[in-house]
Amino acid sequence: MKLMFASDLHGSLSATQLVLKHFEDSGADWLILLGDLLYHGPRNPLPDNYNPAEVALYLNQFADRIMAVRGNCDSEVDQMLLHFPIEATWQQVLLEQRRLFLTHGHHYHPDKLPALRTGDVFVYGHTHIPQAEKRENIYLLNPGSASLPKGGYPASFGMLSDGVLQVLSLQQQEPIIQVSLEKRF
Repeated sequence: MKLMFASDLHGSLSATQLVLKHFEDSGADWLILLGDLLYHGPRNPLPDNYNPAEVALYLNQFADRIMAVRGNCDSEVDQMLLHFPIEATWQQVLLEQRRLFLTHGHHYHPDKLPALRTGDVFVYGHTHIPQAEKRENIYLLNPGSASLPKGGYPASFGMLSDGVLQVLSLQQQEPIIQVSLEKRF
C-alpha cells in the first residue's frame, strides 16, 4: 500500500492544489491529512492564496480516498464544509508488520508518545518542520507543512512506499529526508 501524507494546509488553495496533483500523480492509495486544513490560525500569517471554502471543495473531490485527523486550528464549522471526517484527534492504520499512529501533534508528539510497539510509526504534523527518522525503536514521520513551512525547509509532503518513509519538496518533488523501515518478523 502506498500512502501520501500532508499537513497544515491552513486554507491555502495553491498548496492544496499542488498536494492533490502530487496525490493523483503518485498512485498513492490514500491521502492522509494531519490537521489544520482550512483555517490559518491566529499565530500564523495568511498563507498564499488563502481560500478555505475553495480548499474544502477541492478536498471533497477526493473524500473517498482521504483519512484525516483534527488539528488545533480545525473546528466543527470546518467539518460542515468537508465530506470526510476530521474530528478525531487521532487514528490508527494497521499495516502487515506495523501500526501507524496518526495525529496532528498538539496532544501527542515525539516528547509525549502514545503506547507504541517496536517498529510502529508515529505520524504527526503541527510543527511545520519535516522529520523522517528512527528514534529508539519507533519511527517518526512529520511531512512538514504544505503551506507555511518553518525552520528554513521548503513546503513539503510525505510518502510511505516500498518500506521507505520520505518527506518531499512540494515544488520539486525531491526527497528532503527519508528513512527505511526495518522488516519485523
